[in-house]
Amino acid sequence: MTAAQIISEIEPLGTEGYRKILRNHGITGPLFGVKVSELKKYEKAIKKDYQLALDLYDTGIYDAMYLAGLIADESKMTKDDLRGWLDKATSDNVAEFAVAWVAADGPHGWELAVEWIDSPDEKYAVIGWGTLSSWVAVKKDDDLDIAALKQLLERVQNSINTQPNRVRYKMNNFVIALGSHVPALTESALRAGENIGEVKVNMGNTDCKVPFAPDYIRKAESKGTIGKKRKSARC
Repeated sequence: MTAAQIISEIEPLGTEGYRKILRNHGITGPLFGVKVSELKKYEKAIKKDYQLALDLYDTGIYDAMYLAGLIADESKMTKDDLRGWLDKATSDNVAEFAVAWVAADGPHGWELAVEWIDSPDEKYAVIGWGTLSSWVAVKKDDDLDIAALKQLLERVQNSINTQPNRVRYKMNNFVIALGSHVPALTESALRAGENIGEVKVNMGNTDCKVPFAPDYIRKAESKGTIGKKRKSARC
């Protein structure tokens, strides 16, 4: 199956109602409005295909770019591939779904994330922190640099309130991810979350709310899921 064939098949699946929802959530650029449940049918059939993922992403169509992220073979994606995807992302949402998730699942997530969070470009910083959140959620603790992660937590605590809108949101998610998935840093994340307090973020024309990090971490504690890892960053 080629990218052109997939495009011809998924375009009729889009609806105006879902396009409106996506627009309200910040999706820009061309899109069909295909629900993720429909795209996942293609993921199930294709599984992973490195070149097809690149071809789909290059269409610039949101739905195809999302599918590209689902089927990308993270073991074959190079750092230049992922940097290129971030450069070509039509919105933060596309970059989050297709770049941050794939980077975190593969071998280059940490290196790229620490590169991106230092960028003065808000889009890059957003995806850098998003990649870090997914990285700690999927990688074994033995493969994590706990000391470096603690330093990043301190960086968040000291700077979150001076960051751009979307960066604040992703930094807050990083605190939650660290506290929920890395037991060695749960208490540190709780303290940081309490010190930070409620994070104010403009969520646009949506009903989405910014989670209070300590509440989410304590909820994970009450469920006994602290330290539980995800099989994949992608969903």
